[in-house]
Amino acid sequence: MPINEERLNAFLGKAVGDIGAAFSAVLVLLGDEFGLYKALAKDSLTPTELASRTGTNERYVREWLGNQAAGGYVDYDSTAGKYRLNDEQAACLADPAGPVDLSGAYEIALALFHAYPRVRENFRTGEGMEWGEHHPCLFHGVERFFRAGYNSNLIDAWLPALDGVVDKLGRGGKVADIGCGHGASTVLMAQAFPASHFVGYDYHAPSIDVARERAKSAGVTNATFEQADASGYAGRDFDLIAFFDCLHDMADPDGAARHARGALKDDGTCMVVEPHAGDSAAENLNPVGRVYYAASSMICVPVSLARHGPALGAQAGEARLRQVIVDAGGFRRFRRAAETPFNIVLEARP
Repeated sequence: MPINEERLNAFLGKAVGDIGAAFSAVLVLLGDEFGLYKALAKDSLTPTELASRTGTNERYVREWLGNQAAGGYVDYDSTAGKYRLNDEQAACLADPAGPVDLSGAYEIALALFHAYPRVRENFRTGEGMEWGEHHPCLFHGVERFFRAGYNSNLIDAWLPALDGVVDKLGRGGKVADIGCGHGASTVLMAQAFPASHFVGYDYHAPSIDVARERAKSAGVTNATFEQADASGYAGRDFDLIAFFDCLHDMADPDGAARHARGALKDDGTCMVVEPHAGDSAAENLNPVGRVYYAASSMICVPVSLARHGPALGAQAGEARLRQVIVDAGGFRRFRRAAETPFNIVLEARP
């Protein structure tokens, strides 16, 4: 069959972009670790000046800058021979409080390469891989990447989209953050609502230890953290129970939803934040879906299968989540309260 040259070139153009991104992943992490991005966010610099300010080698920095400018991660002024981050690049590469933490995403990518031998075995055998079996850079990368989204949306958009929740938390409520990881979402809510008390639950003990340290460093005194499974924590009478990007990972999402229903007050609210997804594969064939399907194959599905769960996957979609939350969980009221290009926010009430 003759090859269509136009389609071939279009495909190879996409592939070259992907190869460039893959080859550049280590360089993004180096730029973050050595403070190269932060220096370029402050001033326009030559390679020599950047190397001097960051204590790095000029010859390597010159190659790094060429790579970053070619990829659109750094701007280059050819007349002056200087490089700099524009405001949008700086917000994503040099600002921990920015709208997206791209370096955190690349830490997740690094963790996936560490997991390759297990991923290969899982594809052959159908076995799983526990969250705690991953390289520690996964936990740090997930914290960074998702924290940026929470900083941008949780307090100002997602919680206000829930009926009456902000008023309750302002007066003083009780909140459970299920699958809290390093506690980024828990600490953020606790800082915003000092009259309320927050409990973060996670089955991964090392993450709970980190969450306690994060709360202490932030000066947060109205949040505690406990090691507990999503269907086994002892707390009751919560005004709000939240699942942030974790329900689809679980071995027993139905049981987690039922347990949340039983642990809520009669007028309580369950907030389920999940990756943005449609209800069919065709709806998810886009750049965001590509990212989530990749993470799902190597992180989300293996975590659930490790405990013989249903492996909902990161692209479960609202209809499948409704089955978990309403049909199995016992919630009666269910709606999409908010969304971003990366997340959907579901509100469930008794």
